[in-house]
Amino acid sequence: MTVRTPFYALPLLAFASFASAHSEVSPIMPKLSYPDTKRLDVVEDHFGQMVPDPYRWLENDIRSDKDVAAWVEAQNKITGSYLAALPGRDVFKQRLTALFDHDQVTAPRKRGDRYFYTRNSGLENQAVLYVRNGVNGEDRALIDPNGWSEDGATALAEWAASEDGSKLAYAVQDGGTDWRRIHVLDTATGKVFDDEVKWARFTEIAWAKDGSGFFYSRYPEDTSSQAGVKNHAIYYHALGTSQSQDRLVYATPDQPHLINLTDLTDDGRYALIYSMPGLIANALSVIDLDSDDWKPRTLIDDLEAEWRVLGNVGTVLYVMTSKDAERRKIVTLDLAEAAPAFRELVAEKTAVLSDAWLLGGRLIASYLVDAKTEVRRFRLDGTPDGIVELPGIGSAGGFRGTLREDETFFVFTSLNAPTTVYRYDVAANTSDIWAAPDAGFDFERIVVEQEFYASKDGTRVPMFIVRRKDVTEPAPTLLYGYGGFGIAMIPFYSPAYMAWVEQGGVLAIANIRGGGEYGKSWHNAGRLDRKQNSFDDFIAAGEYLKAQAITSPDGLAIQGESGGGILVGAVVNQRPDLFAAALPGVGVMDMLRYPKFTGGQYWMTDFGDPAVEKDFRNLLAYSPYHNIQSGPPYPAILATTADTDDRVVPGHSFKYVAALQAADIGPKPHLMRIETRAGHGAGKPKNKMIDELADLWAFAAHWTGLKVGAPK
Repeated sequence: MTVRTPFYALPLLAFASFASAHSEVSPIMPKLSYPDTKRLDVVEDHFGQMVPDPYRWLENDIRSDKDVAAWVEAQNKITGSYLAALPGRDVFKQRLTALFDHDQVTAPRKRGDRYFYTRNSGLENQAVLYVRNGVNGEDRALIDPNGWSEDGATALAEWAASEDGSKLAYAVQDGGTDWRRIHVLDTATGKVFDDEVKWARFTEIAWAKDGSGFFYSRYPEDTSSQAGVKNHAIYYHALGTSQSQDRLVYATPDQPHLINLTDLTDDGRYALIYSMPGLIANALSVIDLDSDDWKPRTLIDDLEAEWRVLGNVGTVLYVMTSKDAERRKIVTLDLAEAAPAFRELVAEKTAVLSDAWLLGGRLIASYLVDAKTEVRRFRLDGTPDGIVELPGIGSAGGFRGTLREDETFFVFTSLNAPTTVYRYDVAANTSDIWAAPDAGFDFERIVVEQEFYASKDGTRVPMFIVRRKDVTEPAPTLLYGYGGFGIAMIPFYSPAYMAWVEQGGVLAIANIRGGGEYGKSWHNAGRLDRKQNSFDDFIAAGEYLKAQAITSPDGLAIQGESGGGILVGAVVNQRPDLFAAALPGVGVMDMLRYPKFTGGQYWMTDFGDPAVEKDFRNLLAYSPYHNIQSGPPYPAILATTADTDDRVVPGHSFKYVAALQAADIGPKPHLMRIETRAGHGAGKPKNKMIDELADLWAFAAHWTGLKVGAPK
């Protein structure tokens, strides 16, 4: 079994003078003159309402439209000059480089007698895949992608070893794109086979039990960077054959916008097929691979709840679901029955069931309690069997292992605890450290607190707050949020954010509605026509930080990426007075046209369909691009995107920044930083990551009044 992650994907010196933050334009910064941006007379009728879209031409592909490329070059030139002059940028870059310079290791996956894991020694642009023969054997680098391209932007993406560990299939990601090429190598010799699979995207790699081939997901061939996502299908590739001979296993031509993923049960008998319109629900089918025809058997054909198979014991499947359980529960289903029925095994709890695994003859379940992890054990009949002791308050997960073996691995992290890998003995219920980084930081100086505040409608919302122990006065604060797709903002260690906290800044992470911190109801309360709740929660977080004298009066910066980019853009429009600086990253900024590009169709479950009048009215009310209003002064804004982002196409940010620069919203800078040969985030080289973060933190520090210097 593999563990899937969402396919959509993050950080006082003495309380000092805030002269720079209080002045509208700092005297040490160069005067800005934005590039001329042509406006087109584009106006569309949406349900009787005329909506202008003067910057639609900026949706064109930067790599094929010379006008867009020239505009991007001009924007980057102005932004680069501005950022280069920021005080503190060099300090941030030095400290980020030092804080990232430690081992980052993933939990190993055991196949046969081999253990496979990735490791980044610190400043490598890409993680290296290692293999170890036996738990105490020698480590050997198996795949090092750092030599795949001169700029380090070609990355190792998904990978999976065969059951006996003799072969490994791995996907290559180039320049941040979501497209993949899959290759196969011999793990003993490192020799790469002739097999090559193209056009894979949003895929798992699942080996047949006998190692004769693997299952994967792909789209029809399309070379456009803004290619739509239709007719996703599952194929089987037999080793030693050409891709043209791959066997079509499953497709949904009647529902072309579904994503179809496959996994195999540990015994290799059943292929598990998940068909999803987005992240919040899926259909479920199985294929008995012992049969000759591989005919899919549909178990769930609606798209109203989540269903995920945890494993099997013979013909009995163990399944986690949100059906009639907004905080999820575990049920079983016997495939030997002609009309199998789901039977409750572990009932819904007060805590949110976030993941579960069949390991060592037990059912291990991870729960969220106020966004913090508890790991509970159950016997296979559903009776409680104690807990897994964790090293502290934080996040644990990613358990790797099988039902038949007591040995498994998991990771633990927190806001002040670097990610550590633990080896866990299921039978003994004991764990020990397998890989722990030396982060080169004194965490005794850092305090992490969780506070709760009231949103506009009185809803109680949690928020994590991180700062140095000696920072007891109001200080410049970086507030992060997401609030979408049922994804919980759990506590995790980030060298990036520690660089901000180290300088005396405060980090706050708000667990706003739209996320999954409290289950389906928390998610539903922040999506579709209730999306404004997400914005209200985030605004209330900012107000709380000021009211409680945590942040300084003119010292609040906000950040959000992807779905969080929408959040930042929307709240800046609604409350520009509240924030000193805003950092929207790879955001969905045009809510009326987002389904027209790449994976936008998948987000309609959270945002709604702009072709439906009710949804259109709601989307137009908060769309960041459409709600920029001349008049009140806006905070300083630095938007970030990348030329190869084919998940949230960069045109969203291009149009948004063009509209900002054209509006009369005060003299603070409204800039955009466009990375080259990078995408939505995954696979970004470490050096590009550090450069971008140094720019972001220096920008936020300058406009919040954070005094940056050598760490004390």
